[in-house]
Amino acid sequence: MILSEYVIPGMRIRDHRVAVPLDWQRPENGRQIHVFAREVVNPMRDSEAALPKLLFLQGGPGGKSPRPAGGPPWLKEALKSHRVILLDQRGTGRSCPIAGVDMAGFENGEEAADHLSLFRADSIVRDAEHLRKTVFGNTKWETLGQSYGGFVTITYLSFAPEGLAACYVTGGLPGLSASAEDVYRRTFPRAREKTRAFYERYPDDRARIGRVADFIAANDVRLPNGDRLTVPRLQIVGIDLGMGPGFENVHWLFDEAFADAGETRLSDHFLAEVARLTSYDGNPLYTVMQESIYGQGEGATAWAACRVLAEHPDFAPDHRPLLLPGEMIYPWMFRDIRSLRAFEAAAEALAAKPRHDPLYNADRLAANEVPLAAAVYFDDLYVDAGLSLETAAGIGNAQVWVTNEYEHDGVRASPHVFARLRDMVRERGGPLPPHIPDYSFGRQPSSDAV
Repeated sequence: MILSEYVIPGMRIRDHRVAVPLDWQRPENGRQIHVFAREVVNPMRDSEAALPKLLFLQGGPGGKSPRPAGGPPWLKEALKSHRVILLDQRGTGRSCPIAGVDMAGFENGEEAADHLSLFRADSIVRDAEHLRKTVFGNTKWETLGQSYGGFVTITYLSFAPEGLAACYVTGGLPGLSASAEDVYRRTFPRAREKTRAFYERYPDDRARIGRVADFIAANDVRLPNGDRLTVPRLQIVGIDLGMGPGFENVHWLFDEAFADAGETRLSDHFLAEVARLTSYDGNPLYTVMQESIYGQGEGATAWAACRVLAEHPDFAPDHRPLLLPGEMIYPWMFRDIRSLRAFEAAAEALAAKPRHDPLYNADRLAANEVPLAAAVYFDDLYVDAGLSLETAAGIGNAQVWVTNEYEHDGVRASPHVFARLRDMVRERGGPLPPHIPDYSFGRQPSSDAV
């Protein structure tokens, strides 16, 4: 159903909501949730029935789609050639978001973990297919998957390629058989290198961040929400080092860390920013589901990042210079972070879950005929370029653009990333109907690393 329809400068917007089974494998149990999607189109092209549809698959896990007003550069570029569908993946945004209070409805952690397992990529794909068939005319659409959205894309190609005309992936080709442990064994060395490069750019921060960590270790420092700030929690801010402006964001954060020249008190601004960056109030599923997205078949994920951390003692909170890891999730976070405490039993049970349904079908991917164009960022902190290239080699009709021009957020930083992937598909005779004009514009050549 259409909830509302309105026009903002340059965009006509329709908000849609559909009911879907909570459990797609057992729809007969009758339990349903609602999934929300926002349709965005250039008002001048809204009447064009043949205008291709582009489904955006957000990064995460647990992330909602961007809101269009003041949205990312790729959106304005996509509106030149597509009708864009911004899906809030189940459990996020306006698609029955999961919050800590929901965990109180389960008798134990195992029951909660079984519920959360219904919010993985396979269910997201089934939601998208239902939306495509019931709301958008049952015609094939294209997808743009950023980061975890790329993981969802590969699941889509594995189980419902008949709904796809073309796929674009940015920083999100998963290792098809890589376990969570495999992923983190590759991630820690990259996080070390990112921290080294950060200190090389800002050499004074090596000592400054060490002094902040020492102060936190020696004092009972409280964040505005009452949580105690520990050094391991401080290290979480290093997740930003994999984004385009991340080095600068981290530098300016610590630039105002102390409230006085004598460094006897941390500033209110610093504590508020650390709380914002490490509290997960608006996205608890990101932490709860993080390792489960790598679970396939037999075997528990079993807090893989925590186990691999033990192999890297230089990431210890008392090591100097202090190293800043990436998106690793640890058990202590569900005890120490207020917004995550309600999820502790579910997170423990999810980590111990002995089996996860497969998310990829290697045979079907090898026979894939849907055009796939993927940007692989050579220095990506979060998604290993080596695993991405191995995956691309195993997918039929796939093209890869390997570049060191952008960090993990390249598609949010520049419209050129989506435009290039779109052009790669077009050059292979992709799905864009010939009567639709090409609105792309000239771009400077990138510095590719192959």
